[in-house]
Amino acid sequence: MTFSETLDYLYQQLPMHQRIGQAAYKSDLKSTTQLMSHLGNPERKFKSIHIAGTNGKGSVSHLLASVFQEAGYKTGLYTSPHLIDFRERVRFNGEMISEQKVVEFVDQNKLTFDALKLSFFEWSVGLAFDFFANEQVDIAIVEVGMGGRLDSTNVLTPELSIITNIGSDHSQFLGDTPAKIAKEKAGIIKQNIPVIVGRSQRETEGIFRKIALDRDASITFADQQFPDEIPTSPLHGKYQSENFQTVVISCEKLNQLGWKLSLDSLQKGFSNVLSNTGLRGRWEMIQDNPRLICDIAHNMEGLEIVFEQLQNTPFNDLHIILGFVNDKSVKDILKLIPNDARLYLCEPDIPRAMSIDRLSQIATEVDLGFSSHKSVLDAVTAARAKAISDDLIFVGGSTFVVADLLK
Repeated sequence: MTFSETLDYLYQQLPMHQRIGQAAYKSDLKSTTQLMSHLGNPERKFKSIHIAGTNGKGSVSHLLASVFQEAGYKTGLYTSPHLIDFRERVRFNGEMISEQKVVEFVDQNKLTFDALKLSFFEWSVGLAFDFFANEQVDIAIVEVGMGGRLDSTNVLTPELSIITNIGSDHSQFLGDTPAKIAKEKAGIIKQNIPVIVGRSQRETEGIFRKIALDRDASITFADQQFPDEIPTSPLHGKYQSENFQTVVISCEKLNQLGWKLSLDSLQKGFSNVLSNTGLRGRWEMIQDNPRLICDIAHNMEGLEIVFEQLQNTPFNDLHIILGFVNDKSVKDILKLIPNDARLYLCEPDIPRAMSIDRLSQIATEVDLGFSSHKSVLDAVTAARAKAISDDLIFVGGSTFVVADLLK
């Protein structure tokens, strides 16, 4: 099969949460464990850092990978979802896995995929771990897909576990309170493996401390530490300050564990994160005159910070383009929109998108003025037609809206 044919097979044959939502979710790790056994347990053949959290885990993953690359380590990086190219999920020293390696992996293991009834995410984890083992990486930075306890990546025994923060997302899978969500994400805490928690929160700190104590895992809350210096970075989202501190404290812990991450590597890793890892979609400026910014923030906690930063950014008029998937609590998010912004609603090109008719109905219920557009491209075209050079256009609400924009 060609690379295109391979992806078509995977998209069509394997349930994929990114596209269809809950139908792709599994309630145990049995299939993943069986896949790892079939592959010769690659997850045991490389060292790793495992990263969970509601917001920020992608940025933390890319920053850490960049630091390790600058320190001279052969570095694997596994993240999800992708924005443009599936291969963004699996990188080695910043370079995406080759199309040939993806095709070969699927050709060699297709019968096993079918027999185990794997999900799209499970096979992609198998691909990544097999690739990292074959490339003999010194370290793999692995981002949890969703939750932690039941995530397919949780077959790892890492050098360090990191949990960025707890917010209300994927509540239909992880629970409807911060405490329930924290217990799911704390599932990545392993026996005798230290854990860094990015943000101490009243509802969850005790839960993390108890689980860490039960598993003899030392625990550090990054926001309770006082690092000497936070390096500068081209990541300009206001929310990144918390991620920066989490990465710095994690590097301090990793140095204690015997890794050699110098201050110079840390500074260069932060400065070169975009070129080293290909990170996109985080307060990313796409054009100027008028300025167009996109961000993948997609829940209340993330979008609240983004909207606050928008209002503190100079502009003549503000144009906001939003679309969502159908499992989000959109009504509360829409209430955050500044009253003087021009709102353009759209529908991302993905099966689990919230339809433009449903989104428009919700916006009407909260008494918002808006225009409706069937696609992200239509919404962006409409905003550009109305905007003048010193206006600001923002595109977001969902990873998949940003993906459509970048495509």
